[in-house]
Amino acid sequence: MPSRLLLALAALLLMLPGCAPKIKIFASQATEPLKEFVVDGEGQGKVALIHLRGFLSSQPKMGMLRARPSQVQELVNALKLAEADDEVGAVVIGIDSPGGTTTASDILYHEILGFKQRSGKKVVAAMFDVAASGGYYAALPADWIMAHPTTITGSVGVIFMRPKLSGLMDKVGVDVEVSKSGRDKDMGSPFRPTTPEEEALFQGIIDDFAARFHTLVAKHRPLSPAQLETVKTARVFTAGQARQIGLIDQVGYVQDAFAKARAMAGLAKDARVVTYRRDTYPNDNPYNTLDSADPAKLNMLGVDAGFIMPPKAGFYYVWPQGLTN
Repeated sequence: MPSRLLLALAALLLMLPGCAPKIKIFASQATEPLKEFVVDGEGQGKVALIHLRGFLSSQPKMGMLRARPSQVQELVNALKLAEADDEVGAVVIGIDSPGGTTTASDILYHEILGFKQRSGKKVVAAMFDVAASGGYYAALPADWIMAHPTTITGSVGVIFMRPKLSGLMDKVGVDVEVSKSGRDKDMGSPFRPTTPEEEALFQGIIDDFAARFHTLVAKHRPLSPAQLETVKTARVFTAGQARQIGLIDQVGYVQDAFAKARAMAGLAKDARVVTYRRDTYPNDNPYNTLDSADPAKLNMLGVDAGFIMPPKAGFYYVWPQGLTN
């Protein structure tokens, strides 16, 4: 059923007496507890599969009908369940993300590293389509990093994106007056060109954030100075190239990640792989990345047009070309 018709029907039913409580699509499933589902294996012991996907942010995802938890919140929720379960010997984090904000990426790194240190449980990162910039940043604490044969990864660097409106305002004859307390109070303003002095200040911030990223790569990956210099160009790599330069440990499929996690944790070869979701899905499997039905994606046009909006001004560990995927 087309989403426009589904939305209209749901709205009509909501207006009928006694119908609203029965319409699950309008329920706030983000407030329902995460439940465990087995997606692979039948033996003793568990490997927890946790997905990390999309643009990484600590802000909730806002939709027309409701908000959904951010990637940071959901990953922390899932890690807590895995940490509290004595049967879980290892975690596989499935990453499909071009990165995100510098802070969200760093929080994810911190939480995964803290999980390892507190629990002593092994972590395997399994990369899918894209695990670039902040997506790769989040993978760094893993004991083993595996990429799908067609993964794009790398982009180890920082980008400062901000929309500029000064050219458009000149064309339509609109201006903005600013009163400020210091010379640099409005640095980065979208209403005027950036000055050379401001560019130098921004570059200093970018260099600081990049240095942190580079330091963590050097800490977790056994790269030679020459390899690290190549990585610092912030280019992207195929899975094979990333394996050759030392950014990842293995090229394979998600089943290989499960096998590695089971072996590292000393679990049986058929140990169960479990994941945490808010909804039940028939014929579930490891490739299901949904945690709940997502009415926030619905809108009156039946499309999600968020990817065409200009970026929010800020510093990002992100591969911009991956944002439209």
